[in-house]
Formats: sequence, structure tokens, C-alpha cells
Amino acid sequence: MKIDRRLFINFDWILLVLVLSIAATGLMNLYSAGAGLASAKPLYMKQTYWLMIGLGLMIIAFSIDYHYVLHYAYLLYGLSVVLLMLVFFYGHITHGSQRWLVLLGFSFQPSELVKLTMIIALARFYTDRQIDEGYPLRNFLILSAILVIPFIMIVKQPDLGTSLFLVLLFLSIVLFMGISKRVLVFFSSAGLVLAPLCWFFLKDYQRDRILSFLNPERDPLGSGYHIIQSIIAVGSGGILGKGFLKGTQSRLRFLPEQQTDFVFSVFAEEWGFAGVILLMVLFMALMLWGIRIGRNSKDLPGALIAYGVTVFIFWGFFINIGMVVGILPVVGIPLPFLSYGGSSLIVLMIGIGLLMNVSMRRFMLQP
Repeated sequence: MKIDRRLFINFDWILLVLVLSIAATGLMNLYSAGAGLASAKPLYMKQTYWLMIGLGLMIIAFSIDYHYVLHYAYLLYGLSVVLLMLVFFYGHITHGSQRWLVLLGFSFQPSELVKLTMIIALARFYTDRQIDEGYPLRNFLILSAILVIPFIMIVKQPDLGTSLFLVLLFLSIVLFMGISKRVLVFFSSAGLVLAPLCWFFLKDYQRDRILSFLNPERDPLGSGYHIIQSIIAVGSGGILGKGFLKGTQSRLRFLPEQQTDFVFSVFAEEWGFAGVILLMVLFMALMLWGIRIGRNSKDLPGALIAYGVTVFIFWGFFINIGMVVGILPVVGIPLPFLSYGGSSLIVLMIGIGLLMNVSMRRFMLQP
């Protein structure tokens, strides 16, 4: 098989450097978050293995032409939904939630994979049905099936945070492509009417999280404990932070879930406002670069994949930091590339591989 040398010439080194910089920051932060814990294999070491596997899959993801990937979009999406379905029969239960499958000795969360395959499926849908003006109700109802099926299954796990994340991801792409004003008004009105009714379908702990978000002091040793300790950790970092491995909130184990959902609090405490700004600059550069890749893509599927992966990273970044600093309810969304978790990291690295895929092939349709 002959490999086009222009693929190497157009390799996106800037994207790779940005991702590796953020991932390296994440590993360093995990080392600090787990320091002092008695563990047969520290989580930062496990995360390093996941990152290596992710890099291997990233290479595969950018080596295969994304038009070929798009051809199998619905199949990939269907397989991810089947994996999601298997969770109900063979899923591993942790903390009352049934979200993980154990494959070849490794735990895997299919809902993370669904985020990516939904982007690819939507890109295929819009590529097949290109309309100059806003999409009518009929198209929107067909399109909604791509969201509703995994949404219901993830809600049942239960994992409200990931299910709402899927909705945000879906709406971001749908609004990017445009819908007719009539459809927009209809669904906006329906959403406003139905949203309050969702309260009655929430589980007790989910209601507690929302109430604690509105007033953390109502249960400072219970449902409000996470957010109170997190805000203390972030605020105690000051301008320059307490220094690497010197965060008292994390060292003394006041900070819950400090290697997963609240890993940003560990970073903010040790590196302070200056470190947080630097990390945000890296994330902003990554997201702006993703948008740039989409704008430079010479066809719709490339632009949609690039935009979809970029908003995937954006919503993870925005929601996680929002819940850590208390401006959003705690919903268990990981911080991209920083929170511990093999499923999340590997899926993100495959997404980065698709971004590179679009970036490297931007020359293909040029005259």
C-alpha cells in the first residue's frame, strides 16, 4: 500500500504538542493527588498505561481516512449502543451504579465511547442530507433517535451527568447545522414546560446534589461536603499555589474524589491562580485549534467531526470546572486528559486522532 507523503508533511504537530502538554500536566497532578496512598500500582502509573494505549489508537484513528470511517458511522454507533446494552446484563456495579463492562480484565465504560460514535453518526447523517436552510421537523425527529436511545440507557444506569452531556453534545451539533425557526420554537417551548417535571423522576441523591449546589451549607457533612471542600482547596491556592505535593486539602484527604471528578481542585490548590490560568490557556489553545481545523476542512464531514470533537472537549472542561468551583451541580463529568479513567482518556485520544485525520487531509480537495 502506497502512503501519500503529504500526510507526513501535513502532520499536525501543534495539536500533538498541545494534547501531550495537557496530558503530561494531568499525570503530574495525578502523581500528587495519589501521593501517600498505599496502592499496589499508583493511579498515575495506570493512567500512563492508558495514555500509551490511547496514543496507539490515536495513530490508528488518524491513519484511516475519515471518509472511510464515516462510511461505517452507523455500524460503529450501533456497536457502541450494543456495548451500552450489555452493561444491563453483565455490567459491574460500583457505588450503586452499573456503568462498566469488564473486557479482558479491564473495566470499560461504554457511555464514553457513545459520545464519540454519536459525533460520527451525526456527521454521517448531515453529510447524507445537506439542506441549505434550517432542517425541518421530520429530519429532526429522525435525528433525535441517535440521541434518545443511548440517553435512556445511560439514565437507567443511573448516570444523569453523562446523559445530560450527550444532550449538550447533540444540541451543539444540531444548532451548528441549523434547524428551522418553527422547530426551534416548538422544542424550546416544550423543554421549558417539561423541565420542571424532570424533578419528580430524579433519585433522592440527585435531588440532594441539586439542592446542595443551590445551598452547600444545608448539609455540610453530607451532600454539600464535596463542593465545600473543593471550594476551600481552590481558594486556598491563592495566586501562586502551595507548591507541588504541598496541597494540604489533598494531603490530609479532606478532598473527596481527588483523582477523578475533583482533580482540578488538587491542581488549583498546588499551582494557584497562575497555574490555573496557564492550564486554561492550554485548553483554550486546543479548542481554538480544533475549530481552526474544522474551518480549514474542505468538506462538511471533516468540519463536523472537528467541531464535534472540539465541543466534546469543551463541555467536559466547562462542566467539570464549573462543578468544582460551585457554579454547576456535581454531576460526575471528568476533566478531559486530567481526571483518572481509562475509558475517558482512550476515547479522547481517539477523538484527537480524528481531529488530526481531518487536519492532515485538508489538502486532498484543494485544486
